[in-house]
Formats: sequence, structure tokens, C-alpha cells
Amino acid sequence: MLKKFDFDKMPIVEIVNEILVDASKKGASDIHLDPQDQFMKIRIRIDGALSDYSEVPNTVKKNLVTRIKIISGMNITESRLPQDGAIKATIQDVNLDLRVSALPTLDGEKIVIRILDYSMSSQGLESLGFSEPNYEKVARMIQIPNGIILVTGATGTGKSTTVYSILQRLNREDTNIITVEDPIEMNIRGVNQVQTNSEIGLTFANALRSILRQDPNIIMIGEIRDSETARIAVRASITGHLVLSTIHTNNSLNTIERLIDMDVERYLLSSALSGIISQKLARKLCKHCATKRPTNDYEKDLFKQVLHKDVNEVYTAVGCEECRNGYKGRIAIHEVLLINQEIRDAISSNLRKDKLRELVYSSDVITLLQDGLEKVIDGETTFEEILKLIELENDDTPKSGHYNLHDAIKQTNISHNSENKNDNKPEQNKIDLEDELDKKIEEL
Repeated sequence: MLKKFDFDKMPIVEIVNEILVDASKKGASDIHLDPQDQFMKIRIRIDGALSDYSEVPNTVKKNLVTRIKIISGMNITESRLPQDGAIKATIQDVNLDLRVSALPTLDGEKIVIRILDYSMSSQGLESLGFSEPNYEKVARMIQIPNGIILVTGATGTGKSTTVYSILQRLNREDTNIITVEDPIEMNIRGVNQVQTNSEIGLTFANALRSILRQDPNIIMIGEIRDSETARIAVRASITGHLVLSTIHTNNSLNTIERLIDMDVERYLLSSALSGIISQKLARKLCKHCATKRPTNDYEKDLFKQVLHKDVNEVYTAVGCEECRNGYKGRIAIHEVLLINQEIRDAISSNLRKDKLRELVYSSDVITLLQDGLEKVIDGETTFEEILKLIELENDDTPKSGHYNLHDAIKQTNISHNSENKNDNKPEQNKIDLEDELDKKIEEL
């Protein structure tokens, strides 16, 4: 049901305030204002999914956009170029911290408002959904005095939340922490945070060079976006600093390959890289209405193949007044790689990709697929959610999910083979999922 506003009697200021506050109370992460021929459509993103919220007639569309641009500090006379802004205010007793982006389109300016929520970061690493083995690896990783730790994943997968949680754990009186970000998403007491400004030449790379002269113990780089930033970050970690950053890759192996593609010297990368935390977000099952159902043959086979477990029941989404279609909130799915000497030697010696994959996944890595399916068994999310995350991992080609799921299964098999490499018993009931996967994709 779309929300109705009385645009004839209600001031535009009140309408904007109502949209911002209502979206925040509903737990939305983003508000989209999409211009169309007949009207402007407003959509909100909750738990990763966009849904229609309201419609704005074209007669007041320009006034609505202008109001948002004014309070976010944008130039209201410029509608031909993209702009960025921010809103930090208390409206109707609700504290709002928003990032605003304006983009010129054929039918007018599209506005996207990101609603920042720091509640997870402030609760610490323990609240981020790490399994016990993964949490222990992260705790060991951040105790290493120098090196580079990367948090990876697509946009909107909670990378900043994880990095800020690590920073707060490391924020002590005897430590000098400096960050360089674009934008600064969360103010942390005791941390020196630098906002980049490309218009005046304050880029990530330039800021990093100056930071190295500020006697830092820990450096956080908001995102590694180019080769120059990657090379400076790696060199900074070698000279005795702990460097934290994020990068847009899918898993541990892809991250190593991406850094090499960014022209980071292999011998530097092998000695600098301390660990990689890869993550995705799955919708979390509502505790009020989740019910169990029997697993089908396909699901049983996948659980057996990936976890070596017989799973006869899993939880499924139902839907109730407390949630949206059976889901409420999101949970992180992790893959944590703590770099060992064998992997360092492989990076340095330019080992082939298939051999590097075997080394990475024969270490104590719990893959994204394994971690996700364990959380399905625990009733945190559903089988459908995890399969969707793996299938949509890389690109949008029709069968990309088919190959990505096989890729994920291959990685878990490497892990299992490594665990059982001293076991001389013949492997029994080996399950081949290729035919099942092909059938499933044809059905979809």
C-alpha cells in the first residue's frame, strides 16, 4: 500500500521530513526518488530489497528535489552534473545521518539518500555474526603489529561496519590511528579522520603520503580504488604500520588476483598481506514466524557435498506482522583468510591460479558457501537466500550462477580434501551435483 501525502495542503518541508523519518523508523538503508514521465516514484530499500513507498506528482517534483538539495548542501542551480551532499539533523526527535547523491537523468534528477546506521559498529566485533573459528582468526589478525588487512565485498555488504568495529577494538590511548575516507561515515572519538577532496587535490594517494609523516600506528583507507593507492597502502604496511582498507572483490582468491592486477609488486604483496575478510549479507529469518520444513533431495545433496552433514530439516520464511515476507534484518556471511607462509611463498613465486586456489582453500578457510549453509542449519537465514548470494556472485550472464555455484563447491571440496588427505579410506557416496544444478537452472 503506497503512502499518500496531501501535496496541496501539506508544506513540502513537512513532506520531506516525514519521508526521512518514516523511512528511518522502518529500518530502511536507502531512499530512492526516481523521476518518470507521469510522476516521481519513491522507493525504500529494507533488508536489501527495494519496494514502492509513494508517488509524487510532477507539479511538486522540482520543489521536493530542491528542498532535499538545500538541506544536504548541494547547489540548487546545478541540475546538469552529479552532486553529493550530506544531512545531519534531528527531526521529530529522530537523529538522522544521511548521505545524498543527485544524478541527472532523462526525466530529471534522481536522488538517492543513504541512511547511515552505526548501531552494529558500536556493538563491537562480537555482534557482526562471525562464527567462532572466523572470530578467532579475525582477533589474531588484528593483533599483528604491521601488515594490511582487507575487508572485501560488493557495495552495501557491510564492509564499513566491519572496519569501524575493528578500529574501535584497536582504539587505545597508546595508539595513533589516522583514517583517510570519502566520505567519513562515522565519527570515532580519539581517531584522526581525514576527508578527501579531489577538487583541491586531496586524493587518497596524496593524503596517504602526508599521513605517513604523522607517526601513525594504524592507518585506515576508506577504499582501495586504484593502483597508486594500492601500492602506497602496501608499502605503508611494510614500513611498520597496520593498514586497514576495503576493496570490491568477491572472495579471498579474487582479492589477491585483484591486487596483483593493480600492479602491486608480488614480493611486496606477499610480505605485506596479513588477512582478508570477505563478506556478503543475507536476509535474516524472522524469529516470530520461521518454521521448519523437510529438505528436498537437491538440498540434502548440497549439504552433504559442502558440509558432510545429513540435514533433514531447514527453516523457511512464512511472514507475519513483525516482519517483511518472513525476513527481518540481515546477517553477514563470512570467509576469513589468515595468510600463512605457504601462501606468501606462492604469491611471491607467481604460482598458477589453480595451484594458488588449492593453497588458499586447503588452509583453515571456511568458505562463504560453508558459512552460509551453517547459518541455514542454525535458523539464521534460509537456503534460498544463500543459494541466491552464491549464484549472483560475479556477473549477470544467464548461467553465471551455475558456474559460480560450481566454483564455490570446488573450493569447499579442496578444503575437505585437505582435511582428509591422510585418510586412506575410499571416499563413499561421492555426490555429483552437476546434473542437479543443470536441472535446477533449466527450471528457473
